[in-house]
Amino acid sequence: SGKKMIKMTMIGNLGKDAVSKEVGGKNVINFSVCHTEKWKDAQGNTKEKATWVEAAYWTDKTGVLPYLLKGTSVYLEGAPEADAYNSNDGAAKATLRIRVNNIQLLGGNKSDSPAPSPTGGKSMVATEKVVTTNDDDLPF
Repeated sequence: SGKKMIKMTMIGNLGKDAVSKEVGGKNVINFSVCHTEKWKDAQGNTKEKATWVEAAYWTDKTGVLPYLLKGTSVYLEGAPEADAYNSNDGAAKATLRIRVNNIQLLGGNKSDSPAPSPTGGKSMVATEKVVTTNDDDLPF
């Protein structure tokens, strides 16, 4: 039977420039992505909630790194991971991560140049399926 996994997709903006490092002879690109959800409450007031997700992209194709800059919009697919821990004051906290297996640059960075597709020439229509956590659950 084929490999099974829980799949997570998200669209968001990088919170800082991505960093590449070598771990155990393999390359990983690490970055954080923020998805902001907006809605109106019962009184008609606009509400906003930001969800931060830590991303790890294990790849030999590091050509995408110069494009993964703060503010760049990306579409990600991968496997979600959540780590629970207790903060210094004893409160229960959690970090949401995605182990990326597909990334598409959507533009939105400071550069006016069109963003390449680092994982192949296929264009894709991204749908938003976002796993959210409470802002208080984030360690930063």
